[in-house]
Amino acid sequence: MPHPPKETLLSKREIGERLRALRLAREMTQAELAQVLGVPHTNVSAIERGLRGVSLQQLVKLSRALDVQPAEIIGGTGRKPRRANGHLPRRFERIRSLPRSKQRVLHELIDAFLEKHGSERS
Repeated sequence: MPHPPKETLLSKREIGERLRALRLAREMTQAELAQVLGVPHTNVSAIERGLRGVSLQQLVKLSRALDVQPAEIIGGTGRKPRRANGHLPRRFERIRSLPRSKQRVLHELIDAFLEKHGSERS
């Protein structure tokens, strides 16, 4: 028995547009997002142009990389993407690539800084 046709709730193009807006709001390039995801930048480009869809696994990776809920990519929230510090995800990835000994030193520096300045409000 043939399956009924799938209803398209959100086109590849619409998902690509949302992804691009979220990425730009975080001041990330396609190459930077691709690096965080561990895929070629051409994959990100194809998704943003609506030439390629995303799997559930890719959706989860994208939402983590952009620090959003998956619904903001596929379903939207009716609000503009929040402006995030686009440098943080890149910095976190760079920190993760350091040797453990250097990560510990960096964590100690951050902890000391926060202990001294953490109670201040900017």
